[in-house]
Amino acid sequence: MAVPKSKEPVKRKSIPYRFGDKHKAYMRRSRDCTYNVAEGSIRAGKTTDNIFAFAHELKRTKDKLHLASGSTLGNAKLNIGDANGFGLEHIFRGQCHWGKFKGNEALYIQGPSTSRKLRVVIFAGGGKADSYKKVRGNSYGMWIATEINLHHDSMIKECINRTAAAKMRKFFWDLNPDNPYASIYKDYIDKYAEKAAAGEFPSGYNYEHFTLFDNVTISKQRQQELMADYDPETIWYRRDILGERCAAEGVIYKSFADNPSKHIRIFKDYSEKQEWLRTIHFISIGIDFGGNRSLTTFVASAVHYRFQEVDVVKDANIEGRKGDIDPDKLNKSFLIFYEELKREFPEIPILYIFADNEAQYLINGLAKACRAAGITASIGDSAKKKITDRVYCGNTLLASGRMRVLPECKLLIAGLKSAIWDPKEAEKGKDVRLDNFSSDIDILDAWEYSWERFMKKLLPESKRSN
Repeated sequence: MAVPKSKEPVKRKSIPYRFGDKHKAYMRRSRDCTYNVAEGSIRAGKTTDNIFAFAHELKRTKDKLHLASGSTLGNAKLNIGDANGFGLEHIFRGQCHWGKFKGNEALYIQGPSTSRKLRVVIFAGGGKADSYKKVRGNSYGMWIATEINLHHDSMIKECINRTAAAKMRKFFWDLNPDNPYASIYKDYIDKYAEKAAAGEFPSGYNYEHFTLFDNVTISKQRQQELMADYDPETIWYRRDILGERCAAEGVIYKSFADNPSKHIRIFKDYSEKQEWLRTIHFISIGIDFGGNRSLTTFVASAVHYRFQEVDVVKDANIEGRKGDIDPDKLNKSFLIFYEELKREFPEIPILYIFADNEAQYLINGLAKACRAAGITASIGDSAKKKITDRVYCGNTLLASGRMRVLPECKLLIAGLKSAIWDPKEAEKGKDVRLDNFSSDIDILDAWEYSWERFMKKLLPESKRSN
């Protein structure tokens, strides 16, 4: 009896694509262009466009190896591999699997969509100076990169060079707007645009700017919700909502500086305070040991259940430079701070103590003193996440009303009111908090250390929190 031939799997539309005309035009142009750049606000659909176009080209390219990158490997896998159901692993569902290729994370694709030809997409992080080493040794056909402005320049150059022998050479980049002086514009995006306009870019350059208002899948209500998460006076609002390139200038926490009382928690009566206390899950303490001519600072933050809110409940400082601070004085001062905190909030557990990780000998001594005093809180290094990511998180929590400060925290209140961006660094294309002793940077560091390890839970939808 003859064995019946196996049938090809029936293809069913399972990904709910909805593209606006502007997005469709961008993707159509990508077929004829080597460089494809989508820039704009958050939730604009930039990455989805590039993934869709990249996947379409995977079906017809003759190159076997391709590259997908983000600022980190995790970012690349999350935003290109998965992409909330719109990523490569979903587009090629049933025809792909994750594996390793020469030690790198890779998505193997082979099936009807690729005419049974094997296509391998290698995933990599690109944010570090040595990231390029991970992609050396291979020749790639296409390269898709999310948050290209967060890639190190050495990574960008290496990836471009690694596609020189491609049969179908294509790049798909996306980014949120950055400082207009950033090197990604000067050395690549704007440089290519100028050449293309002059007819000097024969490989084809496709650039489009998008905002969340161009994304037909975002309802007006959701647009308003996203806008409400930002302080309109910040660079993040201009970049992430309006999709504008802008330099970091002026006061960092402008809404706080203009109207501090809006962000300071004052209780009407005893019962209101008791109700507030019942919503607190734990207290976390941040410690910054300061630098030359600066102070060692302590800040305690109360984190509410389900990470819905954070309240700064106590702060303090002691004199002493990082290089010659008296460890005994530090330990005694901290134990006093801790005991005062316990007396003020006896029912709230103090679970964490995070300290400046650049002074291990001080942390070790502090941990020993705490254990001798019977303190059971976990004591460890601060995460030292990028300052701009910490500033973004703090600004977002303040703007959305999820971060408040008790009026007794005079040091932090003064620090938030006086913090400004460094104008000289802005001219170099960098977002840097001014640290010239005109404002209390140390209190801000300690404040951020007290909650930075919870950023992913405080802002779960933000790329910057991961």
